[in-house]
Amino acid sequence: MKIMNSQDVDAAVSLTARALRDVAHLDWTVPAAGLEWSCHDTAVHVTEDFTAYAAQLTVRARDGYVPLRIRADDGTEPAGLVDMIEASGGFLSAAVALAGPDARAWHPYGRAGADGFAAMGVVETLLHTHDILGGLGVHDWEPDPALPARVLDRLFPHVPRVPRGKDGGDDGDAWRTLLWATGRGELPGLPRQTSWRWYAEPIVAERVLLCEISPMAAADLYAGGTGGFAWAEDGPGDGTRRASGGVANAREAGTYRPGWGAYAIVRADDRRAIGGMGFHGAPDADGRAETGYDLVPSARGNGYATEALKALSAWAFGQPGLTLLTATVDEDNAPSHGVLRRVGFTEAGTGEGQVRYALRDAGA
Repeated sequence: MKIMNSQDVDAAVSLTARALRDVAHLDWTVPAAGLEWSCHDTAVHVTEDFTAYAAQLTVRARDGYVPLRIRADDGTEPAGLVDMIEASGGFLSAAVALAGPDARAWHPYGRAGADGFAAMGVVETLLHTHDILGGLGVHDWEPDPALPARVLDRLFPHVPRVPRGKDGGDDGDAWRTLLWATGRGELPGLPRQTSWRWYAEPIVAERVLLCEISPMAAADLYAGGTGGFAWAEDGPGDGTRRASGGVANAREAGTYRPGWGAYAIVRADDRRAIGGMGFHGAPDADGRAETGYDLVPSARGNGYATEALKALSAWAFGQPGLTLLTATVDEDNAPSHGVLRRVGFTEAGTGEGQVRYALRDAGA
């Protein structure tokens, strides 16, 4: 992943301010393109994001947002809103520049360091500038392609890249790709996104990465959608859809625990989702949790499931409360037996045509 920094935030804020000042004479009470907010409210939202991200980094927030509220004074004109964006963008830039390499803070899309929050700030201001301008009738604005390219690398590792542009540049059509990834545009050969998120901290293995399937994405997958992923032609599998249904149901029941649901297995070289893996729930009172996985047929036999399960197991034992990870497979499912054994699971019993496996915390 490329690393983003305060200079990226400064560049994005500068582009935003310049573009929005050019339309500050227009009526910002109209809806922003594709949003329920007005252009005025969307600008305030950008200010809220910048300020919130700066606050998260400053206090190293652990489990939620710092309780701040940002609003514009009554009667604030568009030019004043742009001032708010520039000022709050400066707050985030300063917080990113001052944060040490070990700084980490909470975000609902994954804990992140300074580079992650810089990328989040950039994606928020670029996308919402696009939304505001679209609502005001400006449809041809594009940022410097280096910015969306870096955002894609940092926050959207699961999104396929379109071919390089006509000039052969490394960034390809990064802006169009980012718009597609966030439900704002089209890409050839891929369905329009109806559910999406970014990933501040995916679980990374050598050739695959695991991206958590959020409840909203899970509901979309269970209903027959993509969940925001670009799937291999024979995916997603029925097992992944069923597991996603379990995540959606857990959210409805109030039992969902972030991190302890389903993940999409994404192949790093082409950024295609090739299966699902995850947990049946958070660890119980005895510290036990159960895992399962589902790989599309075209991806089997390449060691992807083994890599993914090693990485996911390491993540799980790094969380508080887990002491034993279990899995159950059919007796005749030789490939799954092989995956579990290669990861270090050992047989823990049989019954009803199934074999139970267990992996204990090496540090317990």
